[in-house]
Amino acid sequence: MRALFLSLAATTILAGIAQAEPAIMPLDRATILAGSPFDFKIELDQVHAAADVAVTVNGQPYASVFGKPAEFVAEEKGKDGKVLGSALIARGLSIAKPGDYTVAVTAGTETKSVTWTVYGTPAVPTAKNVIFLLGDGLSVAHRTAARIMSKGMHDGKADGRLAMDDLDHMAFIGTSSTHSIATDSANTMSAYMTGHKSRVNALGVYADRTPSSLDDPKVETIAEALRRTTKKSVGIVSTAEIEDATPAAVVSHTRKRADKAEIVGMIYDVKPEVVLGGGSAYFLKSGIPGSKRKDDKDYISLFRDAGYTVATTATELKAADGSNSGKILGLFHTGNMDTKLDRSFLKTGTVDKFPDQPGLVDMTQTALDQLSKNPDGFFLMVEGASIDKMSHPMDWDRAVIETIEFDQAVGVAKDFARTHPDTLIVVAGDHTHGVSLIGTIDDDKPGTEMRDKVGVYDDAGYPNYTDADHDGYPDKIDVSRRLAIFSSNFPDYYETFRPKMDGPFEPAVKTETGDYVANEAYKDVPGAVLRVGNLPKSADTAVHAVDDVVLQATGPGSDEFKGYMEQSDVYRVLADAFALGAAQK
Repeated sequence: MRALFLSLAATTILAGIAQAEPAIMPLDRATILAGSPFDFKIELDQVHAAADVAVTVNGQPYASVFGKPAEFVAEEKGKDGKVLGSALIARGLSIAKPGDYTVAVTAGTETKSVTWTVYGTPAVPTAKNVIFLLGDGLSVAHRTAARIMSKGMHDGKADGRLAMDDLDHMAFIGTSSTHSIATDSANTMSAYMTGHKSRVNALGVYADRTPSSLDDPKVETIAEALRRTTKKSVGIVSTAEIEDATPAAVVSHTRKRADKAEIVGMIYDVKPEVVLGGGSAYFLKSGIPGSKRKDDKDYISLFRDAGYTVATTATELKAADGSNSGKILGLFHTGNMDTKLDRSFLKTGTVDKFPDQPGLVDMTQTALDQLSKNPDGFFLMVEGASIDKMSHPMDWDRAVIETIEFDQAVGVAKDFARTHPDTLIVVAGDHTHGVSLIGTIDDDKPGTEMRDKVGVYDDAGYPNYTDADHDGYPDKIDVSRRLAIFSSNFPDYYETFRPKMDGPFEPAVKTETGDYVANEAYKDVPGAVLRVGNLPKSADTAVHAVDDVVLQATGPGSDEFKGYMEQSDVYRVLADAFALGAAQK
């Protein structure tokens, strides 16, 4: 028996050694555009001599396939100086010939192989322009609620349709990251904009183990691909900080989306012709009121010196649009721009500090006016950012109004495409929220408890929003019978069953211990109910859901969107539309 035990123990130890597995980046099943630059890295779990590490590509020495050897790092170190193992890294590789490439590494007992698919594109572009509209956090319930609130409904049928409803090609999109089924806006948008999946918080890189967030293996973004292969213009529009995750994904390379000062530098390096949104705090050099930079770089001056017209208000944006400059930097808030509800109707939030902010519709129209001057065409990314930013705190009325505004921007894109039929329009979310529309809340129902006023099934009836001025928005959101929208996940909070008329909802507040508890500012709202959270006490808001997002598209190339697709597959459709891999085929 002792001999058997020792034998089993030895086998277990050997198996543990044999299971040591290197990391190869790009990862297994990566899809890579032919000719597109990428960084190659192998991370080994043990320290090896360079001569003991063998790497092949389709059975051939890797350097002969890649055209150059990788740098060998004998001892790669972590944040605390601890040796993590050996590594190889090569920057700026590209593969010209489409096909499958199996990369294998052997170093002592460590072995690993991955297979990449390198793809080309049609020789001739199918689209001159691409307008990519991203509703951050856009979920099915947001769309349904926006349609009902904006258009109305009776006799079981909607009284109108959203602009996005009539886009004629559709796909379900998987959003998971390389390390988790759950995801964030950084790696999801990065997958759309690079064709490579990544880790939560990462933009344009494969997340590696080194302490620096700025040295991870890079992949090419769509803006960089357009600069490398075409003369097209690039535009970025968002109601968030322009260096926030979604707009940043068009140009950026960092494992940490919070590297906002560095991201501004990356935007400047690419120089999109049109950049419109919030986030001026990271463009202003330190010492200027409102700046969040720690250096003396004045990016507003740098952009102006590069030929950009700079606008800080809606009035200035209108003047810039008429200036015929072709290059506009518009920064209308030091942080995220106020929501449509606050900006245009309630005049709450930070509107008193930034009273002349343009809306997403105006910014989209300006971007199209400018970008369409380029005879070679353009790529424009438009983000409705606060669908997500208001869904986290479960401020559903603001989130739905943001969805209506986003849909009106989709309408602007459709109007443009009617006179420019060589334009591909893509509308999608980056991830979903656990949000559901379940019925109505009727103040006229008897009783003092607000939960008794929630109507479901036949008792729900229809809400009584009106739109007398026909602007697509309800005349008021605090109607007596309104939509009942709730989240599947939440911290401790007080559910008031009412719109938040004084400013965006703040459901939970931090205690001295670091936990979050229900915000007692809402405790005494008549009928408010304390909901004990189903998230860890470290959560202050609702979180993203893992549900697939819905993508819709129309225009040349849109027929490639169908069935189930990964977010990284979407990039391939965009590359096909622009024939970005044609020169390498």
